[in-house]
Amino acid sequence: MLNEQPIEQLSINGCNITLLGTAHVSKASADAVEELILNNDFDSIAIELCPSRYNALVDPDSLAQMDLFNVIKSGKAAMVTASLALGAFQQKMADELGIEPGAEMKVAAELAKKTHKPVLLIDREVGTTLKRVYRNVPWWKRMELVSGLLASVMFSEKISEEDIEKLKEGDVLDATFSQFAESSNEIYTPLVNERDQYMARRLMNEATSGEYKSILAVIGAGHLKGIKAYLESQLQGAKSLEELDSIPQSSRWPKVIPWVIVALVFIGFGIGFSRAPELGWQLVLEWVVINGALSAVGALLANAHPLTILTAFLAAPLTSLNPTVGAGMVTAAVEAWIRKPRVGDFSTLKKDTVKLGGWWENRVSRTLLVFLFSTIGSAAGTYIAGFRIFEQLT
Repeated sequence: MLNEQPIEQLSINGCNITLLGTAHVSKASADAVEELILNNDFDSIAIELCPSRYNALVDPDSLAQMDLFNVIKSGKAAMVTASLALGAFQQKMADELGIEPGAEMKVAAELAKKTHKPVLLIDREVGTTLKRVYRNVPWWKRMELVSGLLASVMFSEKISEEDIEKLKEGDVLDATFSQFAESSNEIYTPLVNERDQYMARRLMNEATSGEYKSILAVIGAGHLKGIKAYLESQLQGAKSLEELDSIPQSSRWPKVIPWVIVALVFIGFGIGFSRAPELGWQLVLEWVVINGALSAVGALLANAHPLTILTAFLAAPLTSLNPTVGAGMVTAAVEAWIRKPRVGDFSTLKKDTVKLGGWWENRVSRTLLVFLFSTIGSAAGTYIAGFRIFEQLT
């Protein structure tokens, strides 16, 4: 079994490191992990997981503990939606391939616990990776990235052969973004290369700590070459963990754009009223109708409660004039209040989001869709209504 798996041996500061490259959709990889652990005297097991992904692996019901109101209030709704999409992608492959992607990681964690060996979580937090990917691409490509992620998960009936092949080398993150990463260095760097650096540095730190003499590192085959190269070069060219864990500051000027638009809208209203009260009220009416209607349409597409749809229509024209509060935050909060998610919604969330219709049937995921769609509708309404005001005044 081991002859079929890519394995590399390194020695750092008197610590022997065994790098096992695995295929995340292969039962053979899970069997190889078991064979290595049971037949060798490793004193620690390192796995390509971050704390949050590890917790999801060992505690599948962790989603049931999510505080939906806090998620919305803290502005994490979009990130939770992306995480659900990744989870749905993984579950879809589990159903189609007959083996859960990442099974070898679960075997490694279970055997480490059974043999009383510490588990070293060496991968970077998935949320940090997603944020660094998002911040690393130009702002005009971000919507394509987000829509592509959701579309690949929500509207794909079958997992493509390309995705399966990608999983044989990388992991769920690599496979999900493969269509973008292959043609975009801005995505490849934080998604693959930075994680190679991160895991290599974590392994180097453990090897030089003096606590361990023999470490087994279970990693995706696609990361094996990069991690080995960084370890052999003594991390030459690798960033520090602090740098890799940091979230890059976004450019200031995109944040200024909404305020500029608000200022221009108010100036437009002022010019309209100065020319004629009728023109001023017409501009206000068009702002309310266009902005409110598109946000309401977004809520409708998410199958929101009628009162939520009405809230979207009333709130969007006002929230669009205050960039610190989004229409989606208001509509999602109202939807969650009217249709309070039940315990069963949280417990079946992962299973429900595998199917397209499940996103609308489950109250938790539907609330997230209300946030997403009403936000997009309000944003579109802001620009369309803004151009309408400009046209009326020229």
